[in-house]
Amino acid sequence: MRQFHHVGIPTDEEQPGEVYVEDTKVWVTDPMEHPYRIEFLRYEPDSPVTGPLRELPHLAFETDDIQRELKGKQIILEPFEPMEGLTVAFILQDGAVFEYMQWENE
Repeated sequence: MRQFHHVGIPTDEEQPGEVYVEDTKVWVTDPMEHPYRIEFLRYEPDSPVTGPLRELPHLAFETDDIQRELKGKQIILEPFEPMEGLTVAFILQDGAVFEYMQWENE
């Protein structure tokens, strides 16, 4: 299973409803609260996230097997848990950034 979830857009501007993800030192919005399913990401200057993930928009997909999605791909951010019950990872493919999300109960 792979299903579209959101588009992530880096920004330098503070956004309403941001929450802080300590692991990556980034402020994010909830894409489910945006009419076009956009997640804004505002990185702290000392965020460990660098390169394409920080500079480019990304497309995010929910999956039932994150390891299957990552196999053989160029991983730019290894799997981690930004919140309890959710594992995410990022890859670079065809010059674009993709996020895969797996909920614990799936």
